[in-house]
Amino acid sequence: MKPPYDITPVILKLISSISEKIGAINAVYLYKHSPQLRKQNRIKTIHSSLQIEGNTLTEEQITALIENKRVIGPQKDILEVINAIRVYENLEKYKSTSSKSFLNAHQSLMKDLVSDAGKYRRQGVGIVKGTKVAHIAPPYENVPFLMNDLFEYLKNKDELTLIKSCVFHYEMEFIHPFLDGNGRMGRLWQTIILMEEYPVFEFLPFETLISKTQERYYKSLAMSDNAGKSTHFIEYMLDVINKSLESLLNYENRTIKDIDRLEYFCSLKIKEFTRKDYMHIFKDISAATASRDLKKGLALNLFNITGKQSTAKYTLIEY
Repeated sequence: MKPPYDITPVILKLISSISEKIGAINAVYLYKHSPQLRKQNRIKTIHSSLQIEGNTLTEEQITALIENKRVIGPQKDILEVINAIRVYENLEKYKSTSSKSFLNAHQSLMKDLVSDAGKYRRQGVGIVKGTKVAHIAPPYENVPFLMNDLFEYLKNKDELTLIKSCVFHYEMEFIHPFLDGNGRMGRLWQTIILMEEYPVFEFLPFETLISKTQERYYKSLAMSDNAGKSTHFIEYMLDVINKSLESLLNYENRTIKDIDRLEYFCSLKIKEFTRKDYMHIFKDISAATASRDLKKGLALNLFNITGKQSTAKYTLIEY
């Protein structure tokens, strides 16, 4: 059974914007970015996801733990970070549509933190905000069946991965399958779902923006609960993803080198092109930057030129 939600104009606009940004990031050759950036983003992801749950360790302390250095802090907080490092360093081993993989991830994430790590809850739970009960989760007897239905939904090829990742995140939080660790598992699993189609999400710490907008995060969950469908949460999460991609794209455009752009462009095997064609591939560079790139390409004998300035035509040299 497909979980209920509506496709709104906001959702359509965000999906279009996200798709454009993923294409732009691929075009600036994101996959060549430095191991240092990868490490920084992983630190930000772990820090933000655990901070939402009340963890007090700083990014500097998390960096030290990744580098196997001694850190002074609450033992529980240190253990949460060590577990998260282990999980996030092995994201590729988890399969998004597998309940077994899901339970294994929870076991690693919550190891030595709870007695029933890697097991669905065996008691009823409610979520209290202040003095009010904000949410009563489904009876524990229903959890395995509800989660299996959710994993079957993920296998639906007709659904957009961007939508499925948000729906899973919301529905999992609603089911509340574990006594503890549900929030961090929801964010982790959304990353894994997205990674399988878009590898860029391994490097995208969208948890940082969730951490900065926690009030909106919880409000979108509550609004979806009240509406009986995940529409509000989908809109919120797609907005978070869109803004996170924009930040990453801006970073890449600041750090990418001319030789990286030239190497990527030549790999496209466009035999004849103009400066305008070059700028169409790299939409966020100026005409002056494009001219400098092409001048360097000529110096490196990557292509020949006929004509002058903006009317010039370039011919790729094939070796």
